Amino acid sequence: MELVAVVKRECETCRLVAPVLAQIRESAPLELFSQDDPAFPELLGGAKDDTALDRSWRLNIETVPTLIRFEAGREVSRIAGWDRAEWERVAQLSALGAGLPAFQPGCGSRTQDPGMPERLALAHGDLKLRSRAIDVADPEDAIEIAYDRGWADGLPVVPPTPLRVAMMLSGSTRKPDEVIGLIPPNLVECTVEKAAVNAVMAGCRPEYFPVVLAVIEAALEPQFSMHGLLATLWFSGPVIIVNGPITKRIGMNSGGNALGQGNRANATIGRALQLVIRNVGGGIPGEIDRAVLGNPGKYTFCFAEDETDPTWTPLNVARGFKPGTSTVTLFHGDGVQGITAGKSRTPEGLAKSLALGLSVVCHPKLCEYANAILVVSPDHYAIFNNGGWRRPEIEAGLRAALRRPGKDLITGAHGIEEGIDPSRADEMIDKFNEGGLLVVRAGGRGGLMSAVIGGWPAQRKKTEVQTVTREIAL
Repeated sequence: MELVAVVKRECETCRLVAPVLAQIRESAPLELFSQDDPAFPELLGGAKDDTALDRSWRLNIETVPTLIRFEAGREVSRIAGWDRAEWERVAQLSALGAGLPAFQPGCGSRTQDPGMPERLALAHGDLKLRSRAIDVADPEDAIEIAYDRGWADGLPVVPPTPLRVAMMLSGSTRKPDEVIGLIPPNLVECTVEKAAVNAVMAGCRPEYFPVVLAVIEAALEPQFSMHGLLATLWFSGPVIIVNGPITKRIGMNSGGNALGQGNRANATIGRALQLVIRNVGGGIPGEIDRAVLGNPGKYTFCFAEDETDPTWTPLNVARGFKPGTSTVTLFHGDGVQGITAGKSRTPEGLAKSLALGLSVVCHPKLCEYANAILVVSPDHYAIFNNGGWRRPEIEAGLRAALRRPGKDLITGAHGIEEGIDPSRADEMIDKFNEGGLLVVRAGGRGGLMSAVIGGWPAQRKKTEVQTVTREIAL
């Protein structure tokens, strides 16, 4: 039998059990390691130096003091913290620690300090990063190198050092070498590690990483057509809507300025996807990305839905997921078009006002052509809610208000060449295909205004190009 103990001076419980360790050493072989001061405990003449934490890491120490019993070189028992009965069991000795309390919790091991698990995993080979390392000689600027090599999207990126990548990987239980999929346009394999590299560059925190992985997987679903969205001449890029408890856990913004700047999670999650498309898949503006104008959302466009009102059915639940599920929804969207509707006081009147704003998506005379998101502000939703309208009534009311006579929409009507096929002149035409209008709650109070995010005309091929919702694996 061999006993191993790990302690640190700054731990009160470790100082408490120093006499117990001396008592054990009198009766059994004891190997003692100190994480912070090899002179401690003085009562035993000090301990072996483990300030580099090599031994603690190999022993998987999470709390000090920890006492471990080995037999024939194999661990058979351990106890963390001070518990007299358990120490006696592990050490196979009796009457330990007379005069001490029967129990006292330990302290956190230094191996658990922020960033330390990742440092140790890198140092000891438990985590082997496969990404090609780029040496940056001082005083070269890593941010400028990223610009020079085309890795940046026009804004500075965070240099993805091995430690930062390791810390990002700690946000997920997935293996670094797991292949997520093939990133368009070059159809290059994207591993979890490569996603982590770009999440670091985007400025993400590790707790955002499960959302980033779900976003990438959603973008790679065939019906989302990420390659086509990238290559289009149209304005569109991925718009990400996050639902569920994870939005609160990682501090996403669904309130004031939810579609704008200022929130790290909103900004960096969307940016991480764009950097993966650029740096892994080779989707470079002016090359495969042929947008005539583009839109600022192609840097990043990500926000959370406001689910604070219990009367509201969140978007992901409306799309078939269980309440309380955390999901990402990816839409092919343009920039934001504001709608002011400050005089409507009835659900019917408000639906008609908002419908006028929605009617201009792509073009006022093009129907069943592109989808849209309507972001309903809290004050507008209060008008709907006070009138007894919830999601089903709002969607039905908007659909009815958007329906127009075909004769007003056909090519040439009102002297405008743009329009739908003249054969539909006698029909009543819906603006959007069934399910093509996504209604989402977000925004701050104090203004009777909502927003429209127009969609990509390829959405008219509804069997080929679709909005995608995917659950986040936590």
